[in-house]
Amino acid sequence: MLVCYPMKLATTPQEQRQWMAQWRETAVALEETRRHDLVNLSEAEALRRSEDVLSLPELWRRPGQAGLGLVEQQQVFSRWPKQ
Repeated sequence: MLVCYPMKLATTPQEQRQWMAQWRETAVALEETRRHDLVNLSEAEALRRSEDVLSLPELWRRPGQAGLGLVEQQQVFSRWPKQ
């Protein structure tokens, strides 16, 4: 059974141990949830999610912009005033 407490600063060693125990239990619960979700993930949903992740870089690129790679970054830095 997972018990959640409101966040507060753990000031005593006992509170710190309780806090760590709670986070360990939470990590186990999250891992179980992740495994369950993956086992029950349909092939179509997996493909959709993959497409979503792979298309993320396009969200940050302005139309007509070639890219913001290392070469472009170095060009920007070279224009900065020298100190």
